[in-house]
Amino acid sequence: MLAALLYGQEDLRLETVPEPEPAAGEVVLRVDVATTCGTDLKVWRRGGHAKMLRLPALFGHEAVGTIVSLGAGVEGWAVGDQVVPANSAPCMECFFCHHQEYSLCANLIFNNGTFAQYLRVPAAIVRHNLLPLPAAMPPELAALTEPLACVLHGVARSEIQPGDRVVILGDGAIGLMFVASVALSAAGVVPILFGGNPQRLEIGRQLGAKHTFNYHDVADLPGQVQKLTDGWGADVVIEATGVPSVWEVAIACGRPGAIINLFGGCPKNTSISVDTERLHYSELTLKGVFHHTPTYIRNALSLLASRLLPFELLITEHRPLSDLEAVFQAMKNRQAIKVAMHPN
Repeated sequence: MLAALLYGQEDLRLETVPEPEPAAGEVVLRVDVATTCGTDLKVWRRGGHAKMLRLPALFGHEAVGTIVSLGAGVEGWAVGDQVVPANSAPCMECFFCHHQEYSLCANLIFNNGTFAQYLRVPAAIVRHNLLPLPAAMPPELAALTEPLACVLHGVARSEIQPGDRVVILGDGAIGLMFVASVALSAAGVVPILFGGNPQRLEIGRQLGAKHTFNYHDVADLPGQVQKLTDGWGADVVIEATGVPSVWEVAIACGRPGAIINLFGGCPKNTSISVDTERLHYSELTLKGVFHHTPTYIRNALSLLASRLLPFELLITEHRPLSDLEAVFQAMKNRQAIKVAMHPN
């Protein structure tokens, strides 16, 4: 089969590899559509990911597929079923799982390889995080389930209250998903989006942003937030870029008592500076939020299926797998948000 493998920094190769065979408890899917992701872009640019893969590795983690073979002992699924596989599953047995902190599972099983004609789904994901495609739902829309699940986890950890002013920093797919999810989170919430692309800011408005700003035009971003919030700062700030300097800006945008959600994963071995006096005396809460849980996977697919908001605006193109390298170059140059790749 044709598959994409990542060998290092911006070293992505399409190769012919053996088709996968399911072991006990596993299934193999024909990949109907795989969507690109900001995390994939970061991993491609940085040349790896400490948790999700070891190089060289099959690449991609968002997909919808059709079951073509079942391993021994698989129940409840049949060849021909169209399904949405998450990219991981918790073990349900470790210390963190017993505390229902599933995103911190000590044995979290990741699965990569959606940019390929076929995908093997590990048994733990089959048991805990494999869902049927809802009737009449476009596969490319359902493929957004995994990133939206991460965002819903992030929104829940942000503890948003009715009427809160919520700043979102970053107009990538994750930032735009945060705008939409924040807009639905509580009555009277005011999502405020900062980004660098006029077209993406317009999509943010369509997804529920009450105010949008191009950061290139804002000399003092925390000062601009204060103007919108009676001089105090935002109740909640969500950082969605993964840039250490933006983490520091996020902290500066919060009011006393604010929750600062440092959601965007920064490169390994980076650090930030924090004003300890302000952190202490303003009683700021800084949170790192990672990944998703089985509950948020289900909630995300349900929200996408409801069509309450036009999440399809995030899919800017449909391309064959042979165009994958060009697609990542376009994403690097901010010419695409998410692209639906068609391997078959």
